[in-house]
Amino acid sequence: MSPTTVSAARPPKAPKPLYANFGFQVLAAMVIGLALGFVARSMGPDAAGNANWLTQTLATIGSSFVSLLRALVPVLVFTAIVASIANLRELNNAAKLVWQTLLWFAITALIAVAIGIALGLIIQPGLNSSVAADLAKAPSSTGSWLDFLKGLIPSNILGLQASTRVTDGSASTSLSFNVLQILVISIVVGIAALRVGPAADPFIAFTRSFLKVIHKVLWWVIRLTPIGTIGLLGNAVAVYGWDALAQLGWYSAAIYIGLALVLFVVYPVLLQLNGLNPIRYFQSAWPAIQLAFVSRSSIGTLPVTERITEENLGVPREYAAFAVPLGATTKMDGCAAIYPAISAIFVAQFFGISLGIEHYLLIVFVSVIGSAATAGLTGATVMLTLTLSTLGLPLEGVGLLLAVDPILDMGRTAVNVAGQALVPTIVAKRQGILDQATYDRGKSIDALGADAVPAE
Repeated sequence: MSPTTVSAARPPKAPKPLYANFGFQVLAAMVIGLALGFVARSMGPDAAGNANWLTQTLATIGSSFVSLLRALVPVLVFTAIVASIANLRELNNAAKLVWQTLLWFAITALIAVAIGIALGLIIQPGLNSSVAADLAKAPSSTGSWLDFLKGLIPSNILGLQASTRVTDGSASTSLSFNVLQILVISIVVGIAALRVGPAADPFIAFTRSFLKVIHKVLWWVIRLTPIGTIGLLGNAVAVYGWDALAQLGWYSAAIYIGLALVLFVVYPVLLQLNGLNPIRYFQSAWPAIQLAFVSRSSIGTLPVTERITEENLGVPREYAAFAVPLGATTKMDGCAAIYPAISAIFVAQFFGISLGIEHYLLIVFVSVIGSAATAGLTGATVMLTLTLSTLGLPLEGVGLLLAVDPILDMGRTAVNVAGQALVPTIVAKRQGILDQATYDRGKSIDALGADAVPAE
């Protein structure tokens, strides 16, 4: 008789202490950041009239964290898009999935901008504002349809663009990446790799491997989120305090009411209409939504968003790897729909300019069609100036709103990322490729837990 091997049952994992939970760390960092911000604000400027040492320290910590995220954006976008297009060949109904994704991007943007317009007309933030008119000034960077169209044409293979600034007689030149151009380059290269066939397999394999390396590096950066949160939130409070928020209270309230309606009413209704439990969705997607709120970066949150979409929401990897990176650069219900709609109405009301039905239709058009412009230049400010210039409203109105922008940007980005996970989930469900059992488990991962880093 052969000996029988009895394997002992693996003991259950001991629960992690509360302080090791990423969500708790972020919440604690927000509290610390608020406290340090108030302390820095109460200290006032130094003897020379400059920001005190605590404000400078908070600003340095916050800007360093954002710089680390931005440094990885170009290569992350390129490798993610190329790899995702290559993954589409593994799907039988790839073309239908692509069009369904774009259609649902437009549908949710249309609903969001309609809510923004309605809130702007009901709350009338421009008439109920105490902000001083002398704060009105045109922003340093603006967006227009010409900029958007020119941004679609890459000026070089790296998507690099240079800007020169003259200060006190001295000129300095800085380089930056045009994400919209990188997106176009990536799509073209990905399609070309598919058309080349087997000869491109080594390139695709290298791109996928490179993407995993970038994901690993980005995970290390994201682990610094609690520290970055202290700097970002603390500096915002130290510089702006609650004065600006009080002056723009109705405007800020309108933005956050709109964001809340989209996130907690529209999205659950769409899920319910497609036979999906909204509670399960939020249980699964919350790590990405939370990280987006504190990091204010859809691209920086991309690895978490893609992971929860695949592993928690049950969307097939081949489709999620296409839809989520595309959404991270073009799908922005917060920044490109609610925000520009309410802001444009605020500016019109503040300057006493009447808007007709044609203006509201233009707001809808810009929000649904022009949201990709936010990928080309500098986020929501460019989308706002694009909207204002399309409507013929004074760009100086942007200066009235900049003081509270960091506070609003947290909520906007959270809604952006929620939508970027929502659309692939709905499309996968409608196309019959969603893993319903995985979705129904409503698994909630600790976004930066020990098991969060993808396997080597």
